[in-house]
Amino acid sequence: MNVLPQPLRNAMTVFERGWLSSNNVLFASADGAAIVDTGYASHAPQTLALVQRQLGARKLDLIVNTHLHSDHCGGNALLQHTYACDTLIPASEAHAVRDWDEGALTFRATGQRCERFGFTGTIEHGAMLALGGFEWNVLGAPGHDPHSLMLHCAEMRVLISADALWENGFGVIFPELEGASGFAEERAVLELISQLDVDVVIPGHGAPFTDVARALDIARSRLDYLQADPARNAKNALKVLIVFKLMEVRAMTLDALVSMTENARSMRAAADVLAPSHERRALVERIVGELARGGAVKVSGEMVSAA
Repeated sequence: MNVLPQPLRNAMTVFERGWLSSNNVLFASADGAAIVDTGYASHAPQTLALVQRQLGARKLDLIVNTHLHSDHCGGNALLQHTYACDTLIPASEAHAVRDWDEGALTFRATGQRCERFGFTGTIEHGAMLALGGFEWNVLGAPGHDPHSLMLHCAEMRVLISADALWENGFGVIFPELEGASGFAEERAVLELISQLDVDVVIPGHGAPFTDVARALDIARSRLDYLQADPARNAKNALKVLIVFKLMEVRAMTLDALVSMTENARSMRAAADVLAPSHERRALVERIVGELARGGAVKVSGEMVSAA
């Protein structure tokens, strides 16, 4: 069922993607053709095919990134190469992208990848974008990622929430893994959303939904649970990152997973919360065991594969 307001239906298409990619929101109107977020690098050809099928001979004019996690910007490079389109990224990430600073960007830190892309402009909290024939206010949404943004169309009462709010939660609170504040920021974003006029939320993952109050209640409860014990956020992050990698490469040895946990900064930070470094292998074995019992991965001897 299409939950979008009728005036938006002809100008706005939501591509609900499965992991590894984020959802993509494609606009086509007199304002031009624009896409919000572009999925993961390994799915870039799929993203391009979806855009081409929807736009036909029309050109894609603009990419807008809510934030620069690899599952939201991994299709940027291919779309830029195909269409020579403009690209807007969060202003606070401009220096890192311009220099392709892999220490500041999160791809290496999470054990993921992203083909290098450029940008032609930036957006930040308080900006306004014309998309689909309507005005969208850009709202800061730190918590999951300190640079993350949302887009709100007050006239249509629609929110593109990225990973700040899903129907049943939100994205990993990454800043908390490395000693920065994230829980308080996520709580403030949830409060901000509760104050907006919103009938439909288009999340970064999962189907668009209309019961915003219920989603906010679930998110607040989830945040309370995580904030009560930082180890819970760390374990969730480590599980998410391991499963993500396995879904990308399909299978890895246990030794390779241990090595990745040691070398990828965010994974190492999560592991450090859960166990001392000399117990790293035992920790990874325990996490993999829990994932296997939950049906997320399969284990055969030393090989671990996506379920």
